Amino acid sequence: MSVDLSTTLSWTTASGDAATMLGELQPNILKAHVRDHLSALFLTFGDPAEARALLVSVTGKMKSAKEHLTEVGGFKSGGAAGTPYVGVGLTAAGYRVLGVENFPQDEAFRRGMAAPDTRRRLNDPPRSTFDPGYHGEIHAVVLVGDATDKAMTARRNEILGLLPDSVTVAAEETGLGRVNARGEGIEHFGYVDGRSQPLFLTEDVDAEKNSTDGINVWNPAAPLSQVLVADTAAPDPGVHFGSYFVFRKLEQNVRRFKQAESDLADTLGLTGDDRERAGAMIIGRFEDGTPLTTQREDGAESPVSNNFTYESDRAALKCPFQAHIRKTNPRGSGGAEQPPEERLHLMARRGVTYGERPDDPNADLPPAARPSGGVGLLFMAFNSVLGNQFEFTQAIWADNPGFPIVEGVTPGLDPVIGQGTRAPSDYTVDWGGSAQHPADPVPQSVTLKGGEYFFMPSLAFLRSL
Repeated sequence: MSVDLSTTLSWTTASGDAATMLGELQPNILKAHVRDHLSALFLTFGDPAEARALLVSVTGKMKSAKEHLTEVGGFKSGGAAGTPYVGVGLTAAGYRVLGVENFPQDEAFRRGMAAPDTRRRLNDPPRSTFDPGYHGEIHAVVLVGDATDKAMTARRNEILGLLPDSVTVAAEETGLGRVNARGEGIEHFGYVDGRSQPLFLTEDVDAEKNSTDGINVWNPAAPLSQVLVADTAAPDPGVHFGSYFVFRKLEQNVRRFKQAESDLADTLGLTGDDRERAGAMIIGRFEDGTPLTTQREDGAESPVSNNFTYESDRAALKCPFQAHIRKTNPRGSGGAEQPPEERLHLMARRGVTYGERPDDPNADLPPAARPSGGVGLLFMAFNSVLGNQFEFTQAIWADNPGFPIVEGVTPGLDPVIGQGTRAPSDYTVDWGGSAQHPADPVPQSVTLKGGEYFFMPSLAFLRSL
């Protein structure tokens, strides 16, 4: 028996090799772990032997994916609190410093985010513009997350207490999750975030089918092969798995973005409550998560819909081709690939917002009352093939003005995360109407301030060091 990566996994009935895999896999990969309060510690190694000893010690503070899922079950059935999440990732440079040769060989991972070729592919800004902690080589990341600041901080301090002098904290990021009035996670522009995810556990697919608006139009199920990678450096790669982890610190200029929303509404002559549609045309959803392609105003049910495609909006008369969620998850409408191939580019996003601000992101305030920096998103995502998932999404979809591929139309860059020269785009004046109006490009309001590629190895590998 071996682990079947071609389909979803039922963790409650997993046995044999699948159960062994879950017992040695890090949490947060197959299912998001609570990380409303997060510390991300970026480390550089000086002495290989001391770095190895540190990783073995940190492994003693970690739990497995199986333990995490069992905790989730206990919380749902009786409200039992879980334990903090600790995750460990290594860069290709980190593996080399440790003297590990047979580490996973993904081409983009070996190249690293700092490489000139990567920067060209993604249109990233020069590394010299990053926050200082990201200017040099990074060898590892340790993530510590929990629902409460107290529990997260206590575990973070335990981890810091294990660090020998030869291991340096090059940078630390502190995540602080934000929610709207309904308790749903939002990002700093005020929009519900993280709703559309590939689901790798059969139990999660069943919950989406039976407890939300269904999966008959858009089925979020994804095979394990889309997120898991054999851990070639582990004792038994047949049952020991990990995942490639992308980290990017994305600063958000909320003031600039909110001004862009207002300017677009003015350009299109939108008035009253319909002005909210300007922001929805940039994002693809209203602030509460209502998909713009399904209705002309907000007012989604909770949890917000994920059971939709763009089949009824092929001409983008409701949701623009260039809207952020349409660019980064075209749901079969990209025009370049068949839907099954297109789905393979989706990744498991696990981001969290960072930064404090005095204003309510969802309040009706003028742009001048919004922060222009110091807040943003700690973008985190798990991939099985970096070049076909994260890099493809950023370079071939978000940064490509010609995507989606539609005859006679140049949609433009993704107005949120697109990097590159921006040009005007067309927007529909009336929802579902035929009148199109050109508008100035949405100015870049998201800036990359640091990041790297990591591999999150199996617990078995970390213990074996």
